[in-house]
Amino acid sequence: MDGRWVEVGDGVLARRYTELDLTVGLVLGAERALVVDTRGDAGQGAELAAAVRELTALPLTVAITHAHFDHCFGTAAFAPAPVHALPRCRAVLAATAAAQRTRWAAYYRDHGDHGTADALATTEPPLPDADAPATLDLGGRPVELLHLGRGHTDHDLVVAVPDAGVVFAGDLVEQGAPPDLEDAIVPEWPATLDALLALRPRTVVPGHGDPVGPTFVAGQRAELAEVAALHAAVAAGTLSAADATRRSPYPRVPWPERP
Repeated sequence: MDGRWVEVGDGVLARRYTELDLTVGLVLGAERALVVDTRGDAGQGAELAAAVRELTALPLTVAITHAHFDHCFGTAAFAPAPVHALPRCRAVLAATAAAQRTRWAAYYRDHGDHGTADALATTEPPLPDADAPATLDLGGRPVELLHLGRGHTDHDLVVAVPDAGVVFAGDLVEQGAPPDLEDAIVPEWPATLDALLALRPRTVVPGHGDPVGPTFVAGQRAELAEVAALHAAVAAGTLSAADATRRSPYPRVPWPERP
């Protein structure tokens, strides 16, 4: 079955999936456990919840890094656990869930994965029910829920586990594929990664791909700075979008439109 745990710190685990190269997380404390992201449909969420329950019987809390379907459509499987996210995440999910469901169910159907398409088409993702506090106490283990700035979206949440030196970055960091810039705040993304690196993590868990170290994040930050500079030049009218595309280290950049 798809899905395997990777220990990234003492009592801190990432769960890796072949599907979309997705990575979610689990942080164990003495009194409760924190699940970071919930996968992409009701069935996938149920699989993750069962995998979590094989490891711990502790009461659960959920944190959602952002409102893209693959990170939060599985949340119902964790009810009645409190679900923390930024207020903007709740608003974006409420506004876009139906469109995301239609778009991605069609994607899976077009690729012959009718099971995932059907599961997604019938999933109604619950909205986060609690704004993210600055710190969660899992019982002798404080975990920080941080908005370090905008980047992959305008509501990225980072989960830091200071005593383990681990940061769950959501899609602010991707390993194995270029970052997805479709909903990105391109000019601000490099500074947000500067703030993430200032946490001095030993391990960063990306939203997609294998766990990485700070050197990888710094390299991705440098590439995003290149994209941000090209983005600014297109916005200023000193560079065409076509030329920016040729120079960009990443594909599918949403260049600003000129009047």
